[in-house]
Amino acid sequence: MRKDFKFLFLISLALMAISCSEEPRAKKKYVRPVKYQEVGFSGDEQERSFSGTAQTDKIIQLSFRSAGIITKLNIKLGQRVKKGELLSSLDNVQSRLSLEQAYTQLNSAKSQMNTAKLNLNRIRTLYEKGAASLSDYESSKNSYRTATEGFESSKRSVEIQKEQVQYGFLYAPEDGVIAAVNAEIDENVSPGQNIATLNAGTDMEISIGVPEIAINSIKEEMDVGIQFPALGEALFKGLVTEVSPSVDSNSATYPVTIKVVKPSRDMRSGMAANVFIQFTEDSREDDTLVVPANAVGEDSNGNFVFLIEESGNTFRVKKTIVDIGPLTSEGFIIHAGLSKGQKIATAGLQTLLDNQEVRLQ
Repeated sequence: MRKDFKFLFLISLALMAISCSEEPRAKKKYVRPVKYQEVGFSGDEQERSFSGTAQTDKIIQLSFRSAGIITKLNIKLGQRVKKGELLSSLDNVQSRLSLEQAYTQLNSAKSQMNTAKLNLNRIRTLYEKGAASLSDYESSKNSYRTATEGFESSKRSVEIQKEQVQYGFLYAPEDGVIAAVNAEIDENVSPGQNIATLNAGTDMEISIGVPEIAINSIKEEMDVGIQFPALGEALFKGLVTEVSPSVDSNSATYPVTIKVVKPSRDMRSGMAANVFIQFTEDSREDDTLVVPANAVGEDSNGNFVFLIEESGNTFRVKKTIVDIGPLTSEGFIIHAGLSKGQKIATAGLQTLLDNQEVRLQ
């Protein structure tokens, strides 16, 4: 019995020693991750993306210069054409009728001119013999001059009507690719009505709209990056070729034209494109602070941001009231409450607490 008690006593001591040697595990503290951004000036070095549409540098809207019914339409979407190739023609009824009338008037004017010439020669002979008066001679000369002018006018009319007939034939003005067909055979068209669109250029361009706040930072010959979603992740080099001095009233932006430096054969007119422009500190014109729109909250005290303060190895957010200005394409302009280089939270403002410990993400 004593041996059993001694054995149990020893086991109890061993268990107590083991339990005392184990330190209690500290519960790991959860620190919320937070996305952040440094406060900077408007126009500081940053990359911005603008959406645009690709097109060839020379687009020609094809149309007839006369009215009529289309009798021939040798145009298909995507068709490659050569300069001078006949693409379409009209019935030309009115033009051909006018040409016939012009020829009739020409023949009549020629006959009148010949008659007037014969009469002039006859009166001249009589005048030289003294059998005709000077007034008769002058009158015959004037009649011949008038008939000659009428004949020349009829000749010009014939040439004009010939051109009118040619206006009923549509030829390719340049080598290129048909990008759109807007008419059908047997359709009655008017002068200037768009029949088809011809992409005649060899270079590829992209048109974008740039807001007022950024337009002064974009200059001609500026290098940009271009990406076509339809062509994957490939990045192409672009060059700014045109910067409009006036705003487009429809979009309230300034049109800017970008040339693709080495276009791929897979690029097609009408493809969507993203243009990436790098703005540098040298390009900004003032010291206007700006923060992302999603970094600004509002409560009963006004607008605020969560300023991130560092203390040793820890970070805490501090709710800070700010005086904001208008919302721009870069974010809210800050009039007071922040300074350049400070860190602010840019997400989850509704769930952050003042003086809450965070970790930067």
